[in-house]
Amino acid sequence: MDKLAKPNSDLKVRALSALVMMIVSGGALWAGGIVFNVFVSLLAIGLLWEYWGLVQKLVSTHIWRAALMVVGIVYIAIACWALVELRKNDFLSGLSIAILVIALVIAVDIGAYFSGRAIGGPKIAPKISPNKTWAGLFGGIIAATVLIALVTSQLVIKGPPFIPALLYAAPIGAGIAVIAQAGDFLESWMKRRAGVKDSGKLIPGHGGLLDRLDGHLAVLFALGVMELFITL
Repeated sequence: MDKLAKPNSDLKVRALSALVMMIVSGGALWAGGIVFNVFVSLLAIGLLWEYWGLVQKLVSTHIWRAALMVVGIVYIAIACWALVELRKNDFLSGLSIAILVIALVIAVDIGAYFSGRAIGGPKIAPKISPNKTWAGLFGGIIAATVLIALVTSQLVIKGPPFIPALLYAAPIGAGIAVIAQAGDFLESWMKRRAGVKDSGKLIPGHGGLLDRLDGHLAVLFALGVMELFITL
């Protein structure tokens, strides 16, 4: 009886945590402005704190710790800056674009999870993340591609029909899926080298912020770098 109760209890904790995360992050995203900026700033501090915890376990010398922290600060700062920039536009377009980017990474995770479990097959990098398969990656690409095609064909004025939209969306979906998975692999590698299961314990049932946002960080970092190169 206790063994059956524990999984149910864990599921309830995960579900409640997910609901709280959705309410808090969704509310801040909807509010925009100073509220969203403060929220992202607090998020960045939490991410850096967890990253520092991993760095301490990864290397023992002060020089390497300092070097890795510089890399982490740049990586997280650019990603968070990109998210703020996405949301900073006028209310509807900024909100819509930010939601779309977040939703695309979630779609990649969902597509990769279900296709990976249903199909299985060869692992991408079993020593880093033993659960990630090539089938999962392709499932993530398909999920992101379909979402982009749906948005552009249904929500964009005079957008292309769904089938042609798939052709335009495929390269973008593939890029987002690969980058999101790369962010996941990076965090998994750091955790394995550090000898920990989760990056933190901030989110009951889910681990830390880095555990939940590794793919989002990678995609936002890539968008931030693109934005910086365009504005230079």
